[in-house]
Amino acid sequence: MGLDLKQLVHRERASLEAFSSRTVAIDAYNALYQFLTTIRGIDGSPLADDQGRVTSHLAGLLNRSVNLLSLGIRPVFVFDGKPPSLKSAEIERRRRAKKAAAARYERAVSAGDAEGARKYAQQTTAIGDSMVGESKRLLSLLGIPCVDAPAEGEATAAHMTATGHAFAAASQDYDSVLFGAKKLVRNFTTSGRRKLPGRNAYVSVEPETIDSARTLEALGLTREQLVDVGILIGTDFNPDGFPRIGPKTALKLVREHSRLEDIPRVRDDLGGTDYEQIRRIFLEPDVADLPEGGAEQGGADYEGVSSYLVGERGFSEDRVGAALNRLRRALDKRSHNLDRWM
Repeated sequence: MGLDLKQLVHRERASLEAFSSRTVAIDAYNALYQFLTTIRGIDGSPLADDQGRVTSHLAGLLNRSVNLLSLGIRPVFVFDGKPPSLKSAEIERRRRAKKAAAARYERAVSAGDAEGARKYAQQTTAIGDSMVGESKRLLSLLGIPCVDAPAEGEATAAHMTATGHAFAAASQDYDSVLFGAKKLVRNFTTSGRRKLPGRNAYVSVEPETIDSARTLEALGLTREQLVDVGILIGTDFNPDGFPRIGPKTALKLVREHSRLEDIPRVRDDLGGTDYEQIRRIFLEPDVADLPEGGAEQGGADYEGVSSYLVGERGFSEDRVGAALNRLRRALDKRSHNLDRWM
């Protein structure tokens, strides 16, 4: 679902180049979901190897990781752990939505509706345990560190920005702001040309940054109050929010009354929402502790990447080779320029 804070946060356009020499903590599940959703065939089916194993996530990881590393960016992928129990309703909602989309996909295929089939196929996207292991293996071969969060990956990514282990957290979801990310960057793993749903047209998608301190200052709120705004709108931990309250109304109510408990309009409905626990999830999240130096970057194992993707997963040798050669040339150039500067 994700938190609808788009109308409230302070957003600025950015470029990937602006993150050169910076460490960015990436919400891994969010990125993998984007790859699995967008990297598909004409009929909407994901890319797969000759054994029928999905490879869309690996294709996305290879291309995006090579791009980031070539720009001198230091990515760290943060993987989800066990979700809070309050997220069970949202997880069940998503499961039902995927089941309904699967049925619509079958009907679209039977009717010869290629556009509908692709749309509904994207809505069935799910991340399996095997995909997580495969992704970690490829990232390790590329020298990119992975962090296993004890709970929400967004929370640990946000914590990394607060402790100086990362410059920004990357996710499509605004929840990172409530988790305390100093900076959130959206469209970090999905920038580029994107096809508009149902139309033969494309748009250019650029990264955008959200500075939490500037957002709170502009709104005249504390982080605690912004969490209350989120609860009013609806989060993954109370998906329905409160009736007839959108972002602007929620902001107005919190500004006027300061705390959720003091808003007369919702007082009678508070008993049905464990708002204190939701506050704790955002304000006191369960996060991974990193060593003082942070997650350590490594060098790319070019032969290992090729052996895995080409030898085991049926990727095109030419495409993998081209991607790795681009990375090698970019890193060699950066090293040469650094030597000249020194």
